[in-house]
Amino acid sequence: MAMTMTEKVLARRAGKASVAAGDNVWVNVDVLMTHDVCGPGTIGVFKEQFGPNARVWDPERVVIIPDHYIFTADTHAHRNIQILRDFVKEQGIKYYYDPDFIRGEGMPNPYKDPTQTKYKGVCHKALPEEGHLRPGEVLLGTDSHTCTAGAFGQFATGIGNTDAGFVMGTGKLWLKVPPTMKFVFHGQIPPYLTAKDLILAVIGEISVSGATYKAMYFAGDGIASLTLEDRMTLTNMAIEAGGKNGICDVDDKTLAYVKARSNRPDWEVFKDDPGCEYDSVYEWDLSKLEPLVAKPHSPDNKDTARNCRDVKIDRAYIGSCTGGKITDMIFAAAILNGRQVKVPTFVVPGSTEVHADMLRLNLQGQPKADGEKSIWDVLVDAGCTMGPASCAACLGGPKDTFGRLNSPMNCISTTNRNFPGRMGDRNAGVFLASPLTVAASALTGHITDPREYISGPIPTGQAGVV
Repeated sequence: MAMTMTEKVLARRAGKASVAAGDNVWVNVDVLMTHDVCGPGTIGVFKEQFGPNARVWDPERVVIIPDHYIFTADTHAHRNIQILRDFVKEQGIKYYYDPDFIRGEGMPNPYKDPTQTKYKGVCHKALPEEGHLRPGEVLLGTDSHTCTAGAFGQFATGIGNTDAGFVMGTGKLWLKVPPTMKFVFHGQIPPYLTAKDLILAVIGEISVSGATYKAMYFAGDGIASLTLEDRMTLTNMAIEAGGKNGICDVDDKTLAYVKARSNRPDWEVFKDDPGCEYDSVYEWDLSKLEPLVAKPHSPDNKDTARNCRDVKIDRAYIGSCTGGKITDMIFAAAILNGRQVKVPTFVVPGSTEVHADMLRLNLQGQPKADGEKSIWDVLVDAGCTMGPASCAACLGGPKDTFGRLNSPMNCISTTNRNFPGRMGDRNAGVFLASPLTVAASALTGHITDPREYISGPIPTGQAGVV
């Protein structure tokens, strides 16, 4: 029986020779991830259902990464961190990445050195960095963007606190096998496009409900030409189309990263069988795709950056699990280098590792020489306001959140959602775009096609490679 990658992964973890779309199966989970927003609720469900003295099914497979409401004076946010700390100590959880600078009340002072803190930043970036992602595995997380990990050839999806509480106690979950939609991109990625343009093209084509409870398989030589980090942008936003999971083929780029990072030695690589059944197939020629934006207030409200050139913006935002990776920062810095932003531009690294790389790497993604500017230096010199690694304003948060939209304004952002109130004020307008388009727009004060500033390929060197 011919199977897709998603079907093969689920069959393997269900202990079955084969599964088909629509089958319901008990799946053994490889990793359960939770964070500061949903972790306390998940812990509450776990203790209610399994008892106050219950133990998690495997303390080495529960990963807890605080990241959402970190740099705030909000007392409820601080309480959530303490709940996680207490649970980790009680259960002997091995992989907990503590924001060790949060002590007592008030706004915490950020880490002084991104290499000298246990805190990691955004969970979806920290998971691969800390070796928790491998091809062929099942990752479940209490965050809708857990599907990011599908870039590594695994089944990864978001679940609610109730399901997560059950997984925490048993290591299993009852899942329906999703049908697979295939999205094929032909040609090499042009220098003026990133994966953000590709996924906006997909969502604009099929709508925010077009892939509801389906696997989104991204394929073709265009996907192979993307960096591994850029593929994470594709799979990250599968949920924006309603997808159950996103997934990409495993290649040498994937294997090099996983072999260098994985905290477990074994994994299994799967690929689609010839003749496997797809729910639908869509195709694009990358040479014909233009830089895109998603206008307020939906990720499927697609238009070209060129068509939106008369839209005035009040703020630019570069960050989040979708736009805060080191290659995203290089893309933005390449355009901003030697220039000055015209509107307030907030930059938030996706992780403390990204922050550290921004300080040590040059614009070509190589270790900077003495006297040479770092990526961080270039962005500061361009007039950007720099923040510590976190989710920050991507999801709004308390009013003291860095970069939050606290009044009606237009913001062009590398984030993944632009529903009313997502980044703060319900009357703010959020335009989703690539880091190239966001940087170009920051320079002009209106939405700007990045082709106005790009003359050739932007090298990223070893950034994000291993």
